[in-house]
Amino acid sequence: MKTAYIVKGFRTAVGKAPRGVFRFKRPDEMASETIEYLLKQVPQLDKNRIDDVIVGNAMPEAEQGLNMGRLVSLMGLKTDEVAGVTVNRYCASGLETISIATAKIQSGMAECIIAGGVESMSYIPMGGYRPVPNYKSSIEGHEDYYWGMGLTAEAVASQYKVSREDQDEFSYQSHVKSLNALDNDIFKDDIAPINVEQVFLDKNGKKQTKEYVVAIDEGPRRGTSVEALSKLRPVFAAGGSVTAGNSSQMSDGAAFVLVMSEKMVKELNLEPIARMVSYSAVGVEPRIMGIGPVKAIPKALEQAGLQLKDIDLIELNEAFASQSLAVIRETGLNQDIVNVNGGAISLGHPLGCTGAKLSVQLFNEMKRRKNKYGIVTMCVGTGQGAAGVYEIL
Repeated sequence: MKTAYIVKGFRTAVGKAPRGVFRFKRPDEMASETIEYLLKQVPQLDKNRIDDVIVGNAMPEAEQGLNMGRLVSLMGLKTDEVAGVTVNRYCASGLETISIATAKIQSGMAECIIAGGVESMSYIPMGGYRPVPNYKSSIEGHEDYYWGMGLTAEAVASQYKVSREDQDEFSYQSHVKSLNALDNDIFKDDIAPINVEQVFLDKNGKKQTKEYVVAIDEGPRRGTSVEALSKLRPVFAAGGSVTAGNSSQMSDGAAFVLVMSEKMVKELNLEPIARMVSYSAVGVEPRIMGIGPVKAIPKALEQAGLQLKDIDLIELNEAFASQSLAVIRETGLNQDIVNVNGGAISLGHPLGCTGAKLSVQLFNEMKRRKNKYGIVTMCVGTGQGAAGVYEIL
């Protein structure tokens, strides 16, 4: 089996949805510009030698429809020679694309692939514009197939006995860590700056244009406190414990990595940064989808021939504080190495982008710490979990 290496990776800053910094930026444009920035860092690569552009996306319709992967390939590479495909595993889409790229190169089916994901929750709402559930499933007692994620977070909180107080404290710590990362410019090597053009009418009704560059994450809220979080009302269930403050934010963002065969890495005299050692996707009960990493992490570790004690750093997507805490406790994760720079509760969760975004963050943080093995993991809507083990080179 051939070896696949990740040689570069970048993400955009993450904007709030639906009224944040990227509300005027189409997702295909955001993804294309991220890829353009990525390729500028590898000038010796002939873009026509790229075999595929694999784009993860959770709500592939409207501005994210029409096989956005192929459109992103055309727009980002400025050539019609390179294929493109869209992949949907909801919250794990961006990680799934990296695993596909890795597997194709390992099998000899490709030499060079751009993989990642993009999501604009400003343009496409959660669930899309016209979800059509199969009501026969509900009649047969499977209404949890279509539960909103907030209800699954409440189910996890109840089943795994995660208190409201613990959820709010976890949320607060997410903000503390992410604000510290921003204040210390920790993410500067992660981010591809994106140009935004805002068109608006001035007070005289005349069309005006404003341009600005987005390069700083918008999500973290300064002044957040446990006391303020504790005053928020539950939003998904009467008498529940899941609030807007201890849930991940709806967000906009893109992230991509360049995956390449060992042969091409040597030919172009590149220095790889990481390799994906293993990847697992698992199924769990849809009603407690948040617990997915509890099954996915051990499976990925077994594939890699590693144990939890071998892992130096973990990026666990904070879909909700309730499921994050349940996963940490049930899996026995060392909380000191989980989300050291904050997570989705403070930084945001642009669905199809998140797996690739967390991978980029993991690579750079592990490089700073001189770590060897890390994990990116997340729960996935409709009852799934995913985990990828990386080795930093």
